[in-house]
Amino acid sequence: MNYLLLGIGNLLWADEGFGVRVIERLQRHYRFPKQVAVMDGGTQGLNLIEPVQQADVLVIFDAIDFGLAPGSLKTIINGDVPCFLGAKKMSLHQTGFQEVLATAQLLGAYPSHLLLVGVQPEELEDYGGSLRNSVKAQIEPAIEMALAYLQGFGISAEHTESIEEPTDPALDMLRYERERPGQEQACRLGDERVLQTGRFNPRPPQADGLFLSVPVDYRGQY
Repeated sequence: MNYLLLGIGNLLWADEGFGVRVIERLQRHYRFPKQVAVMDGGTQGLNLIEPVQQADVLVIFDAIDFGLAPGSLKTIINGDVPCFLGAKKMSLHQTGFQEVLATAQLLGAYPSHLLLVGVQPEELEDYGGSLRNSVKAQIEPAIEMALAYLQGFGISAEHTESIEEPTDPALDMLRYERERPGQEQACRLGDERVLQTGRFNPRPPQADGLFLSVPVDYRGQY
C-alpha cells in the first residue's frame, strides 16, 4: 500500500502553520520506507487531488478548531475526517482540502484509511507569526500519534538526530522566527499607526451630498 503523511496550513498565520511544521520535523528527523511519502501540502487545495488519490492510507496534520483548550491534540479517523476539516473555516485551505477529499471520492480513487491529527490553535490573527508555545510543544506528540497509527499497518520509522536541510528554506522554523521583523518595523495585527501617518483622508470629497470614491496614492495625495 501507499502511505501519505500530509501537512496542510498557512505558515504566515501563526498556529495555522502547525501541519506544515510537523512535516518539517518529519522530513528532517525521520526516515520511512519507500512506500511512505511525506508532503507539505501548504494551501495547495485542489492541486492535492492526485497525491490523495494515490494514497491507500492518508494521515493529515492540521490546526482545527475543536473548541478545546489551546494546544489540545485530537485524532479523527476515516469518515469523520471531512466533517472536522469543515467544522470552522479558519482559512481558505480547509475548505479547499475538504473539496479535495470529496473530489477524490467522486473520481473513484479515495484512501481506504484516513487519520486526522489536529491541534487546537491558540492564535491565528498574527500575520507573519510563528507557532505559539502551546502548539509548538505538540509537534512531537502529533508525530508519535501518527507513528503509532502506522505501526498498525506494519510501518516503522527510523528517528535520527542528524538534521537534514529542508528542501525549501521556508520550512526552517528557526530561520523564520529569527528573521521576522519586529513589531516596530512591521504590523502584525490591526495597527492604529497606519491611520496616524497622514496618508489617509478620513472624509473623502462630497458631491451632491454623496461621498465619492477617490483613489489616494501612497503619499496621501489625490
